[in-house]
Amino acid sequence: LAAPILAASSPSYDSIMVRWAAVYMAIGFSVSIMRSDGLGSMLKENTTNTSLIFTSLDPGTLYTIKAHAWNVNGIPGDDFTYNQRTSPLTPADVQVAFDSGALKATISWMMTEGTSNYNVTACNGASKLNCSTAATSCTIYSLQCGSEYSLFMVASNEAGVSTPTDAVSLKTVPCAPGSITIEEDDPGNLSVSWSNVHLGDYYVVFVKSDDGLEVHCNTSHTHCHFQSDCGFTYFISVFAYNKAGQSPLGDVFNYTTAPCCPSDFNPVFVSSDTVEIVWSPVRGAEMYETKVVDWTNEVLCNDTATVCTLSALQCNTQYNITVYSFSEIRGSNTSCASKHVATAPCSPEIKNVSKDDLSIISVRWKSNNNDATYTVTAKGEAGLWHCTSSGNSCTITNLPCGSIFSISAVASTTAGQSLPSYSVPLETAPCCPDYVSVTQVTQSITNISWSAAIGAQTYVTILESPKGQAKCHTLQNHCLLGCITCGTKYTVSVKAISETGLMSDCTYQGYSSSACCPSGVKLYRLGNNGIRIYWRTSVEIHYSTDLYGSKGNFTCSPSTSESYCDITEIPCGDVYTVVVSPVTERESTLTFCPKKIY
Repeated sequence: LAAPILAASSPSYDSIMVRWAAVYMAIGFSVSIMRSDGLGSMLKENTTNTSLIFTSLDPGTLYTIKAHAWNVNGIPGDDFTYNQRTSPLTPADVQVAFDSGALKATISWMMTEGTSNYNVTACNGASKLNCSTAATSCTIYSLQCGSEYSLFMVASNEAGVSTPTDAVSLKTVPCAPGSITIEEDDPGNLSVSWSNVHLGDYYVVFVKSDDGLEVHCNTSHTHCHFQSDCGFTYFISVFAYNKAGQSPLGDVFNYTTAPCCPSDFNPVFVSSDTVEIVWSPVRGAEMYETKVVDWTNEVLCNDTATVCTLSALQCNTQYNITVYSFSEIRGSNTSCASKHVATAPCSPEIKNVSKDDLSIISVRWKSNNNDATYTVTAKGEAGLWHCTSSGNSCTITNLPCGSIFSISAVASTTAGQSLPSYSVPLETAPCCPDYVSVTQVTQSITNISWSAAIGAQTYVTILESPKGQAKCHTLQNHCLLGCITCGTKYTVSVKAISETGLMSDCTYQGYSSSACCPSGVKLYRLGNNGIRIYWRTSVEIHYSTDLYGSKGNFTCSPSTSESYCDITEIPCGDVYTVVVSPVTERESTLTFCPKKIY
């Protein structure tokens, strides 16, 4: 008989199905199977069919199959030998190692006998990924974040494919959170929120400031709150986590907080209409805006410098001043605190300057400030004089005579000092001469002289008695007065008059004119060397008789009650001049009385 032509396959890892075609004259077939390596026992089956299944075989093992037919006489035909391997066993001890950073999974398993290739498939419903290898591990790349994969693997050889392994679940890392919003609820509080992500168990938000300081927040919610400082730029990233690891890095957001507020601003110069403000630079500010507000007006000053001069302000006004910081990214920080600054008081307006006395003036002004102290200054070449008042008038005393002053007033408050008022000129009356000298020139003429007086241009000199008055007006500092009555007491006064007509009345010690020269002077000879001088007088006046000659001078001073005087022992043969004069209080004699020749 001819040998049956065999064909075999392995429907499972432990079975081989053998098929053949019918053989002419054959009524039965004998089929045996044995491991090709000689291990184990041989299995033999007789059948009248043209196929046969051997079971309980070793998986992935090469078997040698022999078959022959026999006829009705039991005579065997020729043998046919065929080699067939069983399909491999399903891989066991499957392990999955997930690399969250590379989004890849490495699958490993125990090697199975007779396997020439392993194939791993990852399914997530929308896509399939696989890897194939002859080794005991392979790596599936390009996994998607936030996905759950079912992993299956089969072993294969030339006989076929093993049954798939049970599904192994693989959850990848969650995707990076999206829809991230950053808000500054109020200065100092930063709120970060994001959308929920699939497979995310919890989230970590990292916030790093531009000075290198980093903080983080760990939460299962979709928002976090952070304390923030003004003027910083924060770099914010949000990661989702699960057991597989950390989500990929998403977008890194930066948020710049509002610039800090200048808090140390102070006025360094305050006048009635100007305030200069300075402050220290603050973090995050690119520009500053200074706002000055009173009840009705607003003044703005924008500059990149840390100083601002606000002008055209109202004097004696309380202003609310705020310095705002500004950055191009965040705009203006509107939470900056303000300070109250008052401008200096308004300049007073002098209404009246009156002279209360030669050296005293009263100054009155219009009071137009609140709680101000006013200082009035009289300024001249002689110096400065002041008076101070919180009202609307004050008095300056002890002003020197004969001086020209400029009177001005300033107002002072805690805010500063006003500009001076417009000045008012003031001239004090001229000074009185320091001394006056009266000299009698003749019995009816007196010479008066005086020292020059400060501020005086002309003088009026007056000698006055009940009998009459003598007066002269002169530019000089001396004057001759006539019509003087002898033996009379006069009051002496000088009027010092300035160029503008201001006058000072100056009174001095009284002056008494000399006694009258005697009348009726008679000369009588007393022998060869003597003379009697006789005169008439109506009052008791002390007279002195003087005899002047070439051979000598002689004087006789009788008592007050006598009206004659005898001079003896005078040289004879000489011509004498005889003068009888009243004696002054200083015991001096006058030289202007009439002379007699003897």
